Amino acid sequence: MRFKIPMPLSSILREQRRWGKKLTAAMRTLPTFDAPKPARVKPARARASRSGLVEVHAFGHNPGRLRMLEFVPSTKAERSALVVVLHGCLQTAQGFDHASGWSRMAREKGFVLLYPEQTKQNNQNLCFNWFRPSAVARDRGELMSIRQMIEHSADRHGIAPDRIFVQGLSAGGAMTAALLSTYPDLFAAGQIVGGLPFGAARDAMTALSVMKSGANRNASEWGDLVRQVRPDTKAQPAVSIWHGSADHVVAPVNARASLAQWLDLYGLEEQHGVEVVTTTGKSHVWKDREGRVLVEFRMIDGLDHGLPITRRAGTTERQPYMLEGAISAPVQFYRSFIKPV
Repeated sequence: MRFKIPMPLSSILREQRRWGKKLTAAMRTLPTFDAPKPARVKPARARASRSGLVEVHAFGHNPGRLRMLEFVPSTKAERSALVVVLHGCLQTAQGFDHASGWSRMAREKGFVLLYPEQTKQNNQNLCFNWFRPSAVARDRGELMSIRQMIEHSADRHGIAPDRIFVQGLSAGGAMTAALLSTYPDLFAAGQIVGGLPFGAARDAMTALSVMKSGANRNASEWGDLVRQVRPDTKAQPAVSIWHGSADHVVAPVNARASLAQWLDLYGLEEQHGVEVVTTTGKSHVWKDREGRVLVEFRMIDGLDHGLPITRRAGTTERQPYMLEGAISAPVQFYRSFIKPV
């Protein structure tokens, strides 16, 4: 399987070094990992008309100061789903949607898309602030803004509570882990792509270190980080972890840590995972007693940092951190977890 390498990171790395020296004066940025100032109405509408995404205002008090964009198909399926998609650094909701194919699939399958979008007011590189405790605490900051968007969208579009899903890439993947950890009752399943385990860092400098080489914790310690914030609930959203073996932005060891975290939380043993081989590669899955997949783990050989997608015929436009190959993470997430049974 071959994948194209994303745009060089030299400019991002230079920004990391400059930013690190000014950390105490500028704690609102995270280079390399994965809004405009409050967007003016005219540009927002122009973007929405090209991408199919429409900005939604007044969805809550929005403590994290994020933008909310939606795609709603003209015809929704019976028991339609709501899929929350979190972009990575240096990405926008519009760009992510255009390259990933999510809205094309939503139009065909009849489900609703929700895109929280980061703003430069919060982070100069458009990274969700997954490493900042105040941004990922329950009912605070960016996490609370996303929860408000989900509840607003689900209510307006009549989405059943068991039909809400979330996918995130890179910084969006780390934020997905935070959402699944803090609001497990809210989701049926989540897909973490090129992300990190919940609680991996508590400030920007340690976040950069963890991205490069991981954190030294055992499985129970990773699980404890989730248990500390997890409400008293029996909810067990399925967690799908995707990572590239050649990821040079977020080291693959972080995917192993994510796997250890969720296996420990759900009381599963790594050796009990079952290998599943298909035409699109292999993965390992862990199921509950009823046969429902609780954890899926897919390490893609040779993949760098980004979202695996399949290329559409006739397309020439490229987006950062969108890696064309033989498999699509959005498509596989839909088939494995979102598609009605």
